Amino acid sequence: MDPINVLFASAEVAPFAKVGGLGDVSGSLPPALRDLAAGALDIRLIMPFHAATKKLNPPHRLIGTFSFDANGRSISTDLYVSETSGVPVYLLDNEFINHDSPVYHGDWALDGMKYVTFSLALLEAVRYLDWKIDLLHANDWHTALSVYALKTTYADDPFFAGVRTIISVHNLPFNGWGSQEAMSSLGLEPSSDPDLPDWAKFTPLPMGLSAADKIIAVSPNYAKEILTPEYGCGIEGYLQKHADKVMGILNGIDESKWDPATDTAISSNFSLDNIDGKFKNKLDLQKALGFEVNVDIPLLTTVSRLDRQKGIHNILSVLPTLTNQPWQFALLGTGDPELEHRASELSAQYPNRIACILNYDDIIARMLYASGDILLMPSLYEPCGLSQMFAMRYGNLPVATHTGGLADSILDYSANPNSATGFLYLDKTDEGLKQALTLALKVFEDKTAWAIMRRNAMSAQFSWKLSAGKYLDVYLKLLA
Repeated sequence: MDPINVLFASAEVAPFAKVGGLGDVSGSLPPALRDLAAGALDIRLIMPFHAATKKLNPPHRLIGTFSFDANGRSISTDLYVSETSGVPVYLLDNEFINHDSPVYHGDWALDGMKYVTFSLALLEAVRYLDWKIDLLHANDWHTALSVYALKTTYADDPFFAGVRTIISVHNLPFNGWGSQEAMSSLGLEPSSDPDLPDWAKFTPLPMGLSAADKIIAVSPNYAKEILTPEYGCGIEGYLQKHADKVMGILNGIDESKWDPATDTAISSNFSLDNIDGKFKNKLDLQKALGFEVNVDIPLLTTVSRLDRQKGIHNILSVLPTLTNQPWQFALLGTGDPELEHRASELSAQYPNRIACILNYDDIIARMLYASGDILLMPSLYEPCGLSQMFAMRYGNLPVATHTGGLADSILDYSANPNSATGFLYLDKTDEGLKQALTLALKVFEDKTAWAIMRRNAMSAQFSWKLSAGKYLDVYLKLLA
């Protein structure tokens, strides 16, 4: 029996280019699927050949150059191939995809041309390869138009006959608005789906979702949330009407790469049965940050993009109101200049107990996960989230909002202290965070209760094997 041919399309693939969780997922899920399917799946990745990827310069080779017509414009595209964990990774390059640009410009017109072109070029790439795909798995707005084009521009093309499609939704608010000029210039017409709002008929992500055979949100809870006005970003009506094709699968993490027993980035390795190394990491970090070196002082950590969506403003507001309690806080991240300024001011005000490292560094992130007792993750919304999984793996218990994938991955102390892996709260305000953190600090004082929770968290299963099995089941049902 021939294997199922799957093209997995993404703007980011770790380690080639990673801005957020999309890169982690795209770098980990396809290898997990391939391993699980044991030869029954030929899955290959495709991504833009970003300037950052060229700078990284992974081993790669040029397969060839092809041209395709888009609304009378001939677009010449170079096709390269590399690999990650044994999975082929195709890299596409042309004048619109990469001209010494970042992964995301932040300029919607430029990003529009980059990703609309990429969405069309990736289809032409498989034609050039003469590799007939059975399934196209697109991710977010950057590749959603490839799904839409299959059902419109390429609907009568025999090369793509019978191709089934999936779009994974990692972050619904980012829908590609601003790409209208790019879509028009490349010959794409608005959707005729009467169930879409008028504005959404010519916006990349809704156009792709309307054409997709399956919509997979990155957690079961987020799949429910996007059906509501609070999280549905104006297309909740469409999603409600087509709820039969909407589902959620919780993301996973690569547990071999996120393992405190073998992680070379941390000062002392540790495990469930040898926890002493965790305390050594904490003492080392306290010393490095100029904090009081004392294992009994709870160490709070945050590893995050500095953005209101992540609730960083709540953290910066709440901590000064709890200075009568013993704690220390270390933050790693960059983002909103106003939040960066507030974080810097706070660390200057409390230099002996607050440290804000305003950049991103994977080694420092791992040190914070390994050293911390409590991870603060007060996201206003969180489709899945990976930081809470990394933290729990390293015995760092999350205090987080009850939203999206946080609610799917954290077992709340208030619901059942014996099985708990963290603390969840519903009130997404300063007061909500303050109450949840106050509870966590109180439980921390009970060393026996805290040790049980820490063990629960470190034992939690977030392997990609679990998620990959659910994705494979969807693949097989779509192609049945």
